[in-house]
Amino acid sequence: MLTNPRAQRVKSVRALGRRSARERAGRFVAEGPQAVREALAFAPGTVVEVYAEPGVAERHADLLTAAAAAGVPVHETSPEVLSAMAGTEHPQGLIAVCRPVDVPLAQALGPDPRLVVVLTNVRDPGNAGTVIRCADAVGADAVVVSAASVDIYNPKVVRSTAGSLWHLPLVRGVEIEQALEACSARGLRVLAADGAGSTLLPQVDLTGPHAWVMGNEAWGLEEAVRERCDDVVRVPIHGHAESLNLAMAATVCLYASAGAQRGPS
Repeated sequence: MLTNPRAQRVKSVRALGRRSARERAGRFVAEGPQAVREALAFAPGTVVEVYAEPGVAERHADLLTAAAAAGVPVHETSPEVLSAMAGTEHPQGLIAVCRPVDVPLAQALGPDPRLVVVLTNVRDPGNAGTVIRCADAVGADAVVVSAASVDIYNPKVVRSTAGSLWHLPLVRGVEIEQALEACSARGLRVLAADGAGSTLLPQVDLTGPHAWVMGNEAWGLEEAVRERCDDVVRVPIHGHAESLNLAMAATVCLYASAGAQRGPS
């Protein structure tokens, strides 16, 4: 059992909370049973090692069985060590160190995408993770996160995805111009979701292949990005709220797309 919170191994795992350390190591941390379960179920080859407090074997025997089946080492740690490794006060007794899961843009889009989400200048980890989770829920083909956005391996992003990080193709670090060009080249109609739009969401035909472009939480999309899109769409506000936040607006738009393309389910 690992019991020394000041051990070098513990410090190395804790350091993965910083982007610079993640990029140097090519690793990131997933905290909690939900994240570890999804990583082992959908991408076991990306899981490097698992750290578990005493008692996890009784509470989450399925996870340890899955780790063993994938050849992933499991290290028992004291609660103090796990707390020192994790970025949260209560990491739920389990964390995994993982390899990146993002893929190249061309691979993510594939030959015939129907619904794609592009995030640019999205800085809030919770918003980014929630949009990825929503994209997964509606069956989107991919999520593209621009170079100007938060790192998808930020621990808060990983937690906010609730496991969806391992469910659908993700792209990170591309320039927004490259992402938009690639979407257009695949036959996707590119729709900017922005409060400055003159087209209301209910007016848009969402039955065909399209990509939603979502921008910064505070100031939306840059004018150059809006001009590059095929249409600029806003969610109607019927009450007195100034606007919806990014994650809420994305959810509304994506479920409108899913309803148009898939129908009720």
